[in-house]
Amino acid sequence: MTQEEKTKIEERIVDVLKTVYDPEIPVNIYDLGMIYKIDVKDDGSADIDMTFTAPSCPAADFILEDVRTKIESVNGVKSANVNLVFEPAWDQSMMSEEARIELGFD
Repeated sequence: MTQEEKTKIEERIVDVLKTVYDPEIPVNIYDLGMIYKIDVKDDGSADIDMTFTAPSCPAADFILEDVRTKIESVNGVKSANVNLVFEPAWDQSMMSEEARIELGFD
């Protein structure tokens, strides 16, 4: 798989991640800054590092499964490995400008 192909797959992954929402927050998880890493391997597997806005998120299982399922639906992705990480700890500075406006922080 060429670097160009990996980049296109990563862009499609970002597009599907923008359809994943925490049920309590009206902004997608990508714009919230909860995705720390997207790494597409030569074999078509995708490693994703993500976090939650709070370690005790009640929707954690639902969101993780939604992320995995949607990434695996992307053309070119054979499997998705979603790693839940808490370092660095999430904070509001990780949000996109659009998310900050939507949530009234700007």
